[in-house]
Formats: sequence, C-alpha cells, structure tokens
Amino acid sequence: MSRLGKKPIIIPSGVEAKFNGDVFSVKGPKGELNRILKNDIEISVAGNEVTLKPKRNSKDVLALWGTYASHIKSMIKGVTEGFEKKLVIEGIGFKAQLEGTNISLSLGLSHPVKVEIPKDLKAAVEKNVISISGADKEKVGAISAKIRALKKPEPYKGKGIRYDNEIIRRKSGKKAATAAA
Repeated sequence: MSRLGKKPIIIPSGVEAKFNGDVFSVKGPKGELNRILKNDIEISVAGNEVTLKPKRNSKDVLALWGTYASHIKSMIKGVTEGFEKKLVIEGIGFKAQLEGTNISLSLGLSHPVKVEIPKDLKAAVEKNVISISGADKEKVGAISAKIRALKKPEPYKGKGIRYDNEIIRRKSGKKAATAAA
C-alpha cells in the first residue's frame, strides 16, 4: 500500500487540473504540463483535490500508485513554483556563455561545446554558474545531467562541472616521500 497514493493531493488556487481518458494535464502560472498515465489507477479530480485509487491489487499497479501520486505532485509544483538546477564550472579556462537558445561551453577541448536548451526551459549564466529552470522537473534534470556529463568533476583537483549542492570527495594524489634519515 502506498502512503503517498492514499493521501489526496491538494490543488492550489490558480491551478487547473484535468484528467481525460489517459492524459493528466495541469495548467498554472508557470505553464502547462501533460502526462500520459496508464488507466490501472483510477484518478479523480474533485474541487481542489486529486485522489488516486488502484483498480486491482497487483504488485505493479500498487507500485504505480505512489509513482503517479509523486508525478502529479511534481507537475503541480512545477506549474506553481517551477524547478531549478544550478551547475558550477570549476577549472582554469573553463567557462560558459549563453548564445540565444544555446549554451556554449569552453571545457579545455579544441572546440567549444554547444548545448541547445529546449524552448520551455530558461537558462542563465553568471560567472561560473549555470542556472536551468522550468516547469517540467524531468526536462530540467535531463538537460542538467547532459551538461554535467560533458566534463564530470574529477577527484584530484575538482575540475569539471558539478551540481551546486554536490560534494566531490577529494583524493590526495601522490604522496610526497617523507624525509628519510
């Protein structure tokens, strides 16, 4: 039994939620999101609450119950508050520039690497910090992961691209020989 799925999801004022057939859609001040959901879970929107109930008690349907509740909560949070990920670039000569809808990254390669940002996401670059924000949690995370994968942080000097709250475990490297007698 899902603890998340049992609780009704509150829809804040200014947000519209609809469930038609197998498409759940949410519309709010930050945008509109749609998600196709299997009809193994009965979803009902009444007033300012969304309730979910499994149609049968199989293992995979019960697993979807909590997953769908989490997806719906994320969609509602996305259209009201939005999501943001920050990436920090560390290293001499490593930098990022915003060029229209692309981010151009200089990462020590012979050429700049360009990453295209989707239309529904916003990107901002300040010094060595890239901020990616939008209503869709999955898209924000996917683009952030794509940018981070271009130059993962290395454990010796910490050079590379890391998340703002990520802690890189440092290694000491070669130890200097201690003074022999």
